[in-house]
Amino acid sequence: MPPASRRVSPHVLREGAGVLWVAVKAEPRVFTLSVLASALYAAMTVASASVLGWATQEVVLPAFESGRTTTGALAAAAAAITGVALLKAIGVAGRRFYAGLMQYRLQAEYRRSVTRQYLRLPLAWHHRHPAGQLLSNANADVEAVWAPIAPLPMAVGVVFMLLIAAVSIMATDLVVAGVGFLVFPAIALINVVYQRRLSPVATRAQQLRAEVSEVAHESFEGGLVVKTLGREAAETERFTEGAEALRDANVAVGRIRGLFDPVLEALPNLGVLAVLLIGSVRLESGAMSPGDLVNVAYLFTLLSWPIRALGWVLGEVPRSVVGWRRVRNVLDASGSLPYGDGTLAGSGAGGATALEVREVRFAYESAEEGRPVLHDVSFAAEPGRTVAVVGPTGSGKSTLTSLLVRLVDPADGSVLLDGTDLRDVAQGGIADTAALVPQQAFLFDDTVRGNVTLGLDVPDERVWEALRLAQAEGFVAALPEGLGTRVGERGATLSGGQRQRLALARALVRRPRLLVLDDATSSVDPQVEARILQNLREARSTGTAGGATVVVVAYRKATIALADEVVYLEHGRVTARGSHTELLERSEGYRDLVNAYERAEAEQEALEGGEEALA
Repeated sequence: MPPASRRVSPHVLREGAGVLWVAVKAEPRVFTLSVLASALYAAMTVASASVLGWATQEVVLPAFESGRTTTGALAAAAAAITGVALLKAIGVAGRRFYAGLMQYRLQAEYRRSVTRQYLRLPLAWHHRHPAGQLLSNANADVEAVWAPIAPLPMAVGVVFMLLIAAVSIMATDLVVAGVGFLVFPAIALINVVYQRRLSPVATRAQQLRAEVSEVAHESFEGGLVVKTLGREAAETERFTEGAEALRDANVAVGRIRGLFDPVLEALPNLGVLAVLLIGSVRLESGAMSPGDLVNVAYLFTLLSWPIRALGWVLGEVPRSVVGWRRVRNVLDASGSLPYGDGTLAGSGAGGATALEVREVRFAYESAEEGRPVLHDVSFAAEPGRTVAVVGPTGSGKSTLTSLLVRLVDPADGSVLLDGTDLRDVAQGGIADTAALVPQQAFLFDDTVRGNVTLGLDVPDERVWEALRLAQAEGFVAALPEGLGTRVGERGATLSGGQRQRLALARALVRRPRLLVLDDATSSVDPQVEARILQNLREARSTGTAGGATVVVVAYRKATIALADEVVYLEHGRVTARGSHTELLERSEGYRDLVNAYERAEAEQEALEGGEEALA
């Protein structure tokens, strides 16, 4: 016996009924049309029994008795049978069309709703949820939620057929009806057992489908790690375990269906045999006519469908409820960033903006209580100035860059651009003014132009200008098709430094007034990095793509020296501010850090030079 938590409990049925009611309220017109079409099918199915009984009584038996029949009688019988069949076909087509339309509309709407919610939720929420799970929520879970919609109109329509058929049978002969109806409690009992056995296995298969998706996504995303560390066999084994578990669950579903389907098919046929047996006795006694017996026997062959159709809906309810819960977890998630209605003067118009960080404090939800990442961080940058943020690993530099472009909000304090708190800015206003270039440059499987513009309608001259400022003009011009060259998935055809420079050009082409570089040039050599920063400094006077206030997370001494001011972070606090020269003199921690980076780079260059000499 499966655990009680996995049965089709009344609670699950109530929740499933609530999900179906959500669907009906969302698409009332389409649902009504699908049910009407299903009712037409049901009515014509019952009518076909009456037509066959009539044709038997009025056409077939007289023909046997007299040895002949008339053209009119045959034409009437053929017309009646054809008409019923045509209306039945219209009902089938209408039911399937509108049920499918309703199902696919709901799937599309909820996939859009889940995706919109992903975009609304802050970055911190995404950090707590693996990408494979999010893909499963938007795809497999949404599909499972609305799986019962396809058989639902048929189930509603065949209830109508069940009532008509039952009334017709009882009106024909109560004795035969009483005998035949004994089979339906048996069918209902078998259906209950069937659903209880099938539901936990089908639900498990749904969960395993999401788990296999997560494993596959992780393996593909971590392809470089898998290959460089020789973990292909381990990852294959991990995926194989999930795939085999999913296979076993699907086989178990098929085994249960293979066991119960023949029984459910056989019971109505046994009922028909019982009806024919008792009916033949009633026929001999003259209590019923041959046409009535044909009518009743045919109706009993049809009555298995209503219960089976209801069973199909019930069979999908557990999966639907599981999917609904997972989807609602996303749609009900809190933590979205509220927007104001303020504007930032001169948004998107080039130039520079004044930046002020006031006593900012921030802690991740997963961090220990009382252990914020940033403590009372304060500094300012005048328009057009370059500020270097320097600090050891874990000092909060990347968190600070996320705050500057409002990927997250501070727990206390505020970040202001031109005197306006970022929390008061209307949606889209920050993106029009500020741009962040992260250390890990992400490129799409698109052309160079597509990766730089990302849908922005700008002429190629402006794209080339941004590439020149990012020191990417030379290698892009050397590509086979220039701006039209496809860079492969995640920019696989380019080096790390080239990907970083394209990511920088992507920000510069938008001519931001605040440019935040989170160690965005770490993969390029120091000479190229120095030229990039020098280009940005020179662009201030011309008001072109690089004429912005710049905040750069940097490690190299030569890069830091180009900044107008240095903010030194240590354990999430600003422990020193000033020029590079000033901090070298008065901050021991800063001096040790930048000298350590410089020594490490020198040793690395010496090692590489030695290897080249040996080669």
